[in-house]
Amino acid sequence: MCAILSMAYSFSAYLPYYRRNLKVATPVMLTQFGGAMVGFADSIMVGHYGTADLAAVSFSNAIFFSVMVFSMGAMMSVTPLVGYEHGAMEKVQSADPETVACRHQQISAYWTNGLVFMLLMSLFSLALLAPCLPLLDRFGQEPEVVACAQPYYLLIVLSILPFLLFCFCKQFLEGLGNTMVAMVITVACNLLNILLNWVLIFGHWGFAPMGAEGAGWASLIARLLMPVCFIAVMMFKADWRRYITAMRWRWISRSEIRHLLRIGVPIGLQSFAEAFLFTASFIIIGWINKEALAAHHIANQMADLTFMLALGIGSATTIRVSHQLGKGDLHAVRMASRASVHLCLLMNTIGAAVMIFGRHWIPYIFTNDPQVIPTASTLLIIAGTLQYVDGLQCIGAAMLRGIQDVRVPMRIALLAYLGVALPLGIYLTFYVQGTGWGAAGMWTAFVLALAIPAVLFHVRFHKQMQKIEQEGIKQQITNY
Repeated sequence: MCAILSMAYSFSAYLPYYRRNLKVATPVMLTQFGGAMVGFADSIMVGHYGTADLAAVSFSNAIFFSVMVFSMGAMMSVTPLVGYEHGAMEKVQSADPETVACRHQQISAYWTNGLVFMLLMSLFSLALLAPCLPLLDRFGQEPEVVACAQPYYLLIVLSILPFLLFCFCKQFLEGLGNTMVAMVITVACNLLNILLNWVLIFGHWGFAPMGAEGAGWASLIARLLMPVCFIAVMMFKADWRRYITAMRWRWISRSEIRHLLRIGVPIGLQSFAEAFLFTASFIIIGWINKEALAAHHIANQMADLTFMLALGIGSATTIRVSHQLGKGDLHAVRMASRASVHLCLLMNTIGAAVMIFGRHWIPYIFTNDPQVIPTASTLLIIAGTLQYVDGLQCIGAAMLRGIQDVRVPMRIALLAYLGVALPLGIYLTFYVQGTGWGAAGMWTAFVLALAIPAVLFHVRFHKQMQKIEQEGIKQQITNY
C-alpha cells in the first residue's frame, strides 16, 4: 500500500520539476517552433504562388529531410555526453578542482571530436542527396512538380554543411544546459528567412518572382548565417570560449569518434526511420494526385508545428536526465522524466484541439483550391489524434537518450515505422475495401504504428532505471 501511495500524483511534488523542465524546454520549443514556422511560411507563400510549387517544396523537403534527419539525429549524441560531464562537474564543483579541470578537458575533447563527426555526417548526407538531383523525375511525380522542384532541391542541398554545423553547436550548448542562444539565433534567422521568402517568391524590391526557387535561396542564406552567429556568441562568452580555444587537434581520437558513432548512429537511424516513413508517404500520396499531396502537406505542416512543442520538451528531458544522472540523483531522473510526460500530454491536447476544431478553416491558410480543402480537413482530424502517440514516443526516446540507451529504441523504431506503418499505410491507402481510403489511410497507419514505440519506450526506460538503481546499490555495498 505504501508503494502505491508513493506513486500517487502530487502536484506540489512535481511543481519544481515542471518549472525546471519548462525553463530548459521553453527556449528549445521556441527554437523548434521557429524552425517549423519557416516551413509553415514557405508553404503559405509558395501555396498561394501555385499548387505545383507547393507540391514541389513538399516533395523536395521530403527527400532532403529523410537523409538530413539521420545526421541531425546523430548530432544529438553530443547532448547526453556533454550533459553527463557537465552534471558530474557540478556535483564536485567546490570539492575537487582537479576533477573539474578534467571534466572541462573532456568537454573540450567532445567539441573537437564532435566537429570531425559533424564533417563526416555532412559528407555522408551530401553523398546521398546530390545524386538524387538528376533523378527527381524518377519518383513518379507530375512533370510540372519536378520542374519546380529541381532548383529548390539544389539550393537546400547546398545548405547541408552550415545547417549541420548549427545543429552541432546547438546540441553542444544544450549539453551545457543553455537553450536560450539557439532560440535567439533561430528566431532572428527565421524572420530573415520569411522576409526573403516574401521578396524572392513573389518578386518584391526589384526581384523577379521566383516561386519555389525563391524559397530555396531564402533558406540557403538563413542557414549560412545561423552557425556564424552561434560561433560568434560562443567566442564572446568566456565560459564557452574556453572549449573552443582549448581545442587541440591532437585530441582527435578514433575512440572518441567511435563513441559518438555508437551513440549517434542509433539515434540517427531512429530519426531516419520516422523521417523515411513520412518521406515515403509524400511519394505514395503523390501517386494519387497533386491535390492529395497538397492536402497531405497541409496536415503534415500542422502536425509538425505541434510536434515541435513535444520535441522541445523531449530535448529538455534529455538535458535534465543526463545532468541528474551525472550527479547520481536517480530520484530526480525519474521525477524529471515523468514531469516531461505530463507537460507533453498537456501540449498534445492543445495541439489536437486546434487541429480538430479548426479543420474547416486551417486549409484556407495554405490554399484556396476547392479540390484540396475537403481532403485536408479530413486529414487534420487524424493528425490531431496522432499528437498523443507521436508526443509520447518522442518523450520516451528522449528519456532513453538521457541515460545513453539508444540501440534497443532504434530497433523498436525500425520495426514500428518501416515494418508496420509503411506496409499498413500502403494497404489502407490503396487496397482496403477494394479502393482504399486515400491519404486518410496513410494517416491512420501513422497513428496505429506510432503507438508501438509510444508504449515500449516508456516500458524500456522503467526497466533500465531499475537496472541502474540496482547497480548503484551493489556499488554502495561493495564500497562499504
